[in-house]
Amino acid sequence: MKRVATVAATIALAGGLVLSLLPAAGASSGPSISTSAPVASSSNASVDERLAYKPRQRFAREFVRRGDVDSSPSNIKHVRELQYRLTWAGAYNGPITGRFDSRLSGAVKRFQKRSKLRVTGVANVHTWKKLIPKTVRGRKAVPQGCKVRTGWHACYDRSRHQVTLWKRGKLWNSWLVRGGSSSTQTRVGRSEVYFRNKDHVSSLFGSPMPYSQFFDGGQAFHGSTLMMNPFVGHSHGCVNMYIKDARQLWQLTAHRELKVRVYGAWS
Repeated sequence: MKRVATVAATIALAGGLVLSLLPAAGASSGPSISTSAPVASSSNASVDERLAYKPRQRFAREFVRRGDVDSSPSNIKHVRELQYRLTWAGAYNGPITGRFDSRLSGAVKRFQKRSKLRVTGVANVHTWKKLIPKTVRGRKAVPQGCKVRTGWHACYDRSRHQVTLWKRGKLWNSWLVRGGSSSTQTRVGRSEVYFRNKDHVSSLFGSPMPYSQFFDGGQAFHGSTLMMNPFVGHSHGCVNMYIKDARQLWQLTAHRELKVRVYGAWS
C-alpha cells in the first residue's frame, strides 16, 4: 500500500509540474502588444475572471486592476478609457492619468455597487459589459443606417471620438478613437471596407498601421503606434484606435462585409 501511495504522489507531482509549464490562457499572441501582469495563482476568482475575457463577445475588454498603467501606445491597459467611462457614468471625478490607483479602484467599486455587481474594485469582464453600453454617448445621433437588422456596421462619431460597432441592428461594442486634423479631416459619409492589411505600413509616412481596414480612399481604421489619449492630437485622416482595439475590431469583422458610416461635427 505504501508503494501505491508513493507512485500516486509521484504522478500527481509530475502532473502539477506539466501544468505549471503550460502558457496562461488568454495570453496575447501579438508581438507588439503586451498583456496584463500575471494573476497570482492563489486568487481563483481573479483567474476565472481573466479566463472569461473573449474579444469577440459583446462589450469585451481586458481585465484591468490596481497598478496597471497605460505606459506607451504599444502597452495600453485601457486605464484611460476606464477613467473616461467612469467619469461619464458619474462614478469617478479624478484626473485622466492612465494610472490605476486607489482612487480609481474606489470608483470601480461605486459603479459595481450601483450596477449590482460583485464589488471588487477590479474592472473585470462583467464590469465592462455594464459600463461600455452605459457610456456610449450620443445614442440618438447615431444614424439609423447603422442600426439596420442586416450585417455589420462600424460608425464613427467625429465629435465624440467614438466608434460603435453594430451587428444586425444590435450594438456590439464601442471604442474611443481619434480622427483627422482640421486640415486632414476624416470624410463624412457612407462607405464600406474594401481592403484589409494586418501589417500595413503607410506609403506616405512610413509608419506602421496594424490591423488596417480601409473604407474611403487612403482612410482606414487601424491601430496607432502614437496615440495615448484619444482626445489628444489627430491623425492624417484615418481613424486611430488603440492597437488592441484595432485587433479586436479585426477579429470581429476581418472576414465579413463591413459597412462604414462617418458622421458628426469635426472635433
